[in-house]
Amino acid sequence: MNGIGGVLAAVIPSIGVGLLFWFAMRSIVNADRTERQALARMDREEAERAATNSSKESRPSI
Repeated sequence: MNGIGGVLAAVIPSIGVGLLFWFAMRSIVNADRTERQALARMDREEAERAATNSSKESRPSI
């Protein structure tokens, strides 16, 4: 393998490993982003429930 064949044989495995790493990191970052959004939504819902419950408790009963 002279010339282009040798160069391709040397470069293609590195490109493949680089692509695998890129896809893995992209999925990790997307999973982290999704988890942060879910946690923020849960915190917001919990705060709304707490505010609703505290406003009901602070009303004088008639």
